Order: sequence, then structure tokens, then C-alpha cells
Amino acid sequence: MESRISQTIERHNKGYNCAQAVACTYCDLVGIDENTMFRMAEGLGLGMGGMEGTCGALSGACLLAGMVNSGGMAAGGTTKGATYRLSREIVKKFQERNSATRCYDLKGVGTGNVLRACPDCITDAAEFVEEVLFPKEFSK
Repeated sequence: MESRISQTIERHNKGYNCAQAVACTYCDLVGIDENTMFRMAEGLGLGMGGMEGTCGALSGACLLAGMVNSGGMAAGGTTKGATYRLSREIVKKFQERNSATRCYDLKGVGTGNVLRACPDCITDAAEFVEEVLFPKEFSK
């Protein structure tokens, strides 16, 4: 399957927030329609609604990790550890590349030093989604 990274930017350019751009691009792979995923990810943009928290693109990627791995309520929480490992791997890769995971820091709100623009955060998160969550679908 061809990479969908460019589709994340197309969605962002249409007004999707960073979390929506990432999560909606891959929603079909986790069995969720785009409108539902759009609604689920809406509050995760701008660092969870206020530029203080985790980057929205990264939050969208972690939302997908849960959808890929969770066994749901029937699993009784037994899949949490593995889901956390997937999320942790994505977050670690993002941190290593960008030196931050908070929107506040990435946008240089306190310092004026922008570490990474939204489109770059989105493409990074999408790259890690393909690499960590869907390696068979997007093998290079």
C-alpha cells in the first residue's frame, strides 16, 4: 500500500486539526468511519484544546494505537500494556526527532523558538503510525 502521509496534510489544509488529520487518514484501517473519527479527535487539537498539552498529531497517532491493539472491554484491560508500548514507541520517536512532545514547546509559545511547525508534526506522526502501527501495510 502506498504511504498516506501526504493525505494527512491535505486534510489539515481542509481545516482538520492536527489530531484529526492523522487519525482520519488511517481510520478505515481500524474500522471507524471518518465522521466518527473526526468527532473523536476534535478535542485533541492545539495540544488538547489549548496549546499546553501533547501535540495533537501525536495524540491522534496514540488514538490509533488503541484502535489497532485494544481488545476492548471484553479483554478486561489485558491489552493495555501492549497498547501503551505502541504509544510509547511512537512518542519516543517523535521526541527524538523534535526534542519535544508538547504543542506549547513545539510552537515556541514561551520562548519564541519554534521547534516544529504543525505540518511537520503531522507528517512525523503519520510516518510513525505507518512504521509502528501498520508496518505490513506500508512496508518500504
